Amino acid sequence: MRRIVIVGGGYAGFTAARELEKRLRRELRRGEVELVMVDPRPYMTYQPFLPEVLAGSVEARHAAVSHRRHLRRTRLVDGSVTRVDHADRAVVVRPRSGAPYRLRYDVVVVTAGAVTRVFPVPGVAEHAIGMKHVEEAVAIRDRLLTSFDRAASLPRGPERERLLTVTFVGGGFSGVEGFAELLSLAHDLLPRYPEIDAAELRFHLVEVGDRILPEVTERPGRWVVRQLERRGAHVHLGTALTSAAGGVVTLSSGESFASGLLVWTAGNAANPVVATHTDLPVDTRGYVVVRPDLRVGTDDTPVDDAWAAGDGAAVPDLAVPRPGALAVPNAQHAVRQGRRLARNLAASLRGRRTRPYVHGSLGVVATLGLGSGIFQFHRLVVRGRLAWLMHRGYHVLAIPTWERKARVLAVWLTAAGFGRDVVSLASVQTPRAAFAEATAPGDARTEEAQDAAA
Repeated sequence: MRRIVIVGGGYAGFTAARELEKRLRRELRRGEVELVMVDPRPYMTYQPFLPEVLAGSVEARHAAVSHRRHLRRTRLVDGSVTRVDHADRAVVVRPRSGAPYRLRYDVVVVTAGAVTRVFPVPGVAEHAIGMKHVEEAVAIRDRLLTSFDRAASLPRGPERERLLTVTFVGGGFSGVEGFAELLSLAHDLLPRYPEIDAAELRFHLVEVGDRILPEVTERPGRWVVRQLERRGAHVHLGTALTSAAGGVVTLSSGESFASGLLVWTAGNAANPVVATHTDLPVDTRGYVVVRPDLRVGTDDTPVDDAWAAGDGAAVPDLAVPRPGALAVPNAQHAVRQGRRLARNLAASLRGRRTRPYVHGSLGVVATLGLGSGIFQFHRLVVRGRLAWLMHRGYHVLAIPTWERKARVLAVWLTAAGFGRDVVSLASVQTPRAAFAEATAPGDARTEEAQDAAA
């Protein structure tokens, strides 16, 4: 039996595993091949839906695709790979429970993805929330809803102003989409909170570059800034976050304000497992070096029995007529790379010819809140409601499995008739608080409930 170990179950890993189950169906049934996937999460997060999860337009569970439900011929290992030792054909697995162990393989597929890039800014580690996982999107949404509830019962003053101040750091696609969707949600909440005036909302988008959405050209980017500012947002271009200590945001422009919600979306960095804990070849940024057919290595120095794809791989972009061009690390490429990797790996096992990964961009599309979006393909630019519909149409087709497509469509149709669900479930983050308060004797109740919440 030949064991194929897939490191990571994100876009590329999940897609590769599904495709391998189809391509190697005969070998899997005969016991000639074993597929193993190692991932600390039991699902694949469809990240393009996180802004809509954040805004309550998509149910959180519907943006997560279950590994066990859809990978029926793959052995799933609940843990993290801490090292890839290809010379010994083994990975070191740290399970959620128990001691780390070595898992041997015949072929390794590295699809570990990227991690959030964080700079050593004071206060960020203590106060910021990322936006890379479903749990983070839900926490951001609940934090805003809870802030509205608290602010509505307070008189105007510093604490109320802090609760109604939101700061996003990072002007890429995830940052702008999340910021715009949360701003849209906040405005939709105002009719339900007559105690709060629209002028009290303070939404700040901080970007160190001179423009947002670098994936689109300059003119559409400026249009997005104008749209956000028209809705009351403050867009700080050419500005860096210098401190968030004590929950007080300080910018390089000298501006300073207390912010009740700080969201960090300032790009991605190489996964440490790939960058520093492997003997596979990596480039100067820490990404696995791969050939056009997604085998690890170069034409001059190939690495046998090792493949890689996704955000953690430096994949040559053959669709771009520029020497050394690399594929953009996004979901669109990761899914297609995972599919091509699986097909090439299956062909290699059967002694057949592999094919290079070539995929031109389908354009870029972003949601800017309910009913607004932007799409660009070369010189074609679509703005407003049509672009928003294109965003929804593309992603409901792109999310894996018909089951998830149906669930997302059902939520959208329900929301069209009844509006978004605006119930905060922030208390699920401290599930023992109520029980601890109920069981604590006398005056100790409040203190023990606070301990449980902590």
